[in-house]
Amino acid sequence: MPLNRRFRSVTRIGPVQVGTAHDSRGREKHTAACTAPRCGFSADYDSRAAAELAARTHRCPVR
Repeated sequence: MPLNRRFRSVTRIGPVQVGTAHDSRGREKHTAACTAPRCGFSADYDSRAAAELAARTHRCPVR
């Protein structure tokens, strides 16, 4: 069953979007996800700084 997350404070760094949401246990999680076609990068982090760092250093493998 997929999770329905309500993201807030969504920002875009290049092709990657960073958003903040609460997980199923009520903890705050930060997600970085690439919006480029056929890339598929997404990851959850405990801190906003870590998610933004991942967004800044992400390089899409598909060109």
